[in-house]
Amino acid sequence: MTIIRGAITIKQDEKEEIQSAVKELLEEIVSANNLKREEILSIVFSSTSDIHSYYPAKAAREAGFESSSLFSAMEPEINGGLKLCIRVMLFIERNLKAHPVYLRDAKALRKDLTQKINIAIDGPSGSGKSTVAKRLAKDYDILYLDTGAMYRACALKAIQSGVNVEDERNIFNLMQSIDLAIEYQNGSQITLLDGNDVSTEIRQPHISMAASTVSKLPCVRQKMVEKQREIAKKMSCVLDGRDIGTVVLPDAEFKFFLTASPEVRAKRRFDELTAKGYSVDYETIKTEIIQRDIQDTSREISPLKQAEDAILIDSSQMSVEAVITAIKSKLQEKI
Repeated sequence: MTIIRGAITIKQDEKEEIQSAVKELLEEIVSANNLKREEILSIVFSSTSDIHSYYPAKAAREAGFESSSLFSAMEPEINGGLKLCIRVMLFIERNLKAHPVYLRDAKALRKDLTQKINIAIDGPSGSGKSTVAKRLAKDYDILYLDTGAMYRACALKAIQSGVNVEDERNIFNLMQSIDLAIEYQNGSQITLLDGNDVSTEIRQPHISMAASTVSKLPCVRQKMVEKQREIAKKMSCVLDGRDIGTVVLPDAEFKFFLTASPEVRAKRRFDELTAKGYSVDYETIKTEIIQRDIQDTSREISPLKQAEDAILIDSSQMSVEAVITAIKSKLQEKI
């Protein structure tokens, strides 16, 4: 079963206003969720105490939703609450990805759905920021932009072209003609390099180290930051990296800095790579992580650091679920 929520406001407490608003809200929910009316088991309305001239449930029946069980209730009066508002919950018999609908002034109830927001998550390698960012994007039904994949693709391009990742002159030339695209298929980011899907190839350990090196170059960062800002300007998204909150999106509404001890991060990376079939050594990974921390925090261009207005979260003793819950609670305070 799936529950789909929605809300709408009316201009004044009149029968015609309520009938029109209920019809608009229900039809929009049906359209947004690709529903058949017979799939709706029941519809539950609640309206603010300043609405009493007509039952929303009766308006729903008149709008053609007579096959569902219909209920109406009045909400207690809340000082400072939204006025003349009708809320609804639709109970659907099948499981689906719910798309809530908030119309008119009710949009203020769910700014995360109705306004463009950008969430920046920075942190060192292995801190879990990508896992958390993907989950947040899925839960809030917004775009996840894997910025690290973009730098990894640049490193892979250099290696394929036989160019030293520290050779800024030749890397600059590569950046002028690099064919790098990001696509989203079935809710996942696909990284295309020269038209080829390299999403798996760029996750190899040696590409990780090369990406850290190539990302220090101004020509690479400039090119990638341009692409990232362009995407974030158009839509709500979650970005994770090392300089999202400080350089890429300094004006992002929400900023977090996620970290953990080197030992914990090395263990996480070891388990991840082992699960993917790679033969790796824990101590080697730990050494590489410490080296990468030094490299990332000491580079001249966009070093890894916590933005002044970012919220620090140390996940060393926290599960992924605990981190996500902590971030969501902070998001909700502002949304």
